[in-house]
Amino acid sequence: MIGIVNYGAGNTASVSYALERLGVPFILSNSAAELEKCSKIIFPGVGSAEAAMNKLKEYELIDYLKNTRKPLLGICLGMQMFASFSEEGNIECLNIIETKCLKFRDKNVKIPNMGWSSITLESSSRLFEGIPAGAYFYFAHSFYIPLNNYTIAASENGQPFTASLRKDNFYGVQFHPEKSSDAGMKVLNNFVEII
Repeated sequence: MIGIVNYGAGNTASVSYALERLGVPFILSNSAAELEKCSKIIFPGVGSAEAAMNKLKEYELIDYLKNTRKPLLGICLGMQMFASFSEEGNIECLNIIETKCLKFRDKNVKIPNMGWSSITLESSSRLFEGIPAGAYFYFAHSFYIPLNNYTIAASENGQPFTASLRKDNFYGVQFHPEKSSDAGMKVLNNFVEII
């Protein structure tokens, strides 16, 4: 059973639909006790970091998400929340990874970075098994996590940024796998199958 963190993020419906297509049982919940009964957790996200942190605080999920030992996949804003700080609202985040989430500032690139972009694998990961080199994924974001020691895939929008990361049981993707056609579904299925 997969637990989808239901804290008001805008993409819970599309993530749910993707799991239905994969035939994977799941629950939507904002209860740490219910999420603890699941084998893995998906932490989706669309919206602002400040609003997300306020909701996580309201539902008393901050400590649970920071300390869970279950495989956890952060999607888009969900991955950005792994950072210690976000320039979006100048707010402290979950501090799972000691890095800052920054705003794209290059006036010569499209902001938000929205549409299909290829990724480059920086290290091998179970998350990307069976994904062809140069595969394209769907992005929609104005903030990014810089390349760091936990980056496993990169993309570019005027500069390189982290497209995916992993630290211990925490996995993150900046793109939306649920909107990324076959490659995105493969990433989700790979996460489901991680032991």
